Amino acid sequence: MTVEKTSLKELLRQTIWANGLTPEQMARVEADTYEQTIPKGGYVCRKGEPCEAWIGVIDGLVKMNNLSPEGKSVTFTGVPRGGWFGEGTLLKQEPRKYDVVALRDSRIARMPAKTFMWLLDNSLPFTRFLLMQLNERLGQFIGMVEFDRLLDVDTRVARCLAALFNTHLYPGTDTLLQISQEEIGYLSGSSRQRANQALQVLEKEGLLKVDYGGIQILDLDGLRRFRA
Repeated sequence: MTVEKTSLKELLRQTIWANGLTPEQMARVEADTYEQTIPKGGYVCRKGEPCEAWIGVIDGLVKMNNLSPEGKSVTFTGVPRGGWFGEGTLLKQEPRKYDVVALRDSRIARMPAKTFMWLLDNSLPFTRFLLMQLNERLGQFIGMVEFDRLLDVDTRVARCLAALFNTHLYPGTDTLLQISQEEIGYLSGSSRQRANQALQVLEKEGLLKVDYGGIQILDLDGLRRFRA
């Protein structure tokens, strides 16, 4: 028996920012926004290319990252189902400064820049949403600088998992995270083996349970406070 996937229209209507749109505004969003499927390892967007759309993750998991001049991969953050990104680049009207790569097969929604700017000009609730989005993103990146410079790997993994539960940035996250140890390694800047060791430490602390095919979060506040 084949299970039908949720349509793009239905998923758009489930977003936080859609709640404040008028029927006419929502109709334009639905008419202009389109979907793409990106395979695991594929690029959602590339550093240096023009920013032509606001991007949402309908299903899957992507990471924002860059390569240093020495060839080292630096991951900024992961974006799970329900997350939208790229608003800062659109507002500044500059080329993208990072790559976005699918960590698994992912369904991606693209709202054209013209539609995004039209909403910004015509919807006060959408503008308020973006202010909150930018503020939450700033706080997230400030935290990640601290994680990278001050924290050990166990704590980085704890904070990395907790960061996926930001209800504004990633409203679609469930307490059973469908995420692999390899993906956690990418997001926390560690190897798969070291991420596995960190998960064992966190499991012994009663903060999570490693299940087949995912990780069950048992104590979200505990992850946020781990070794604080």
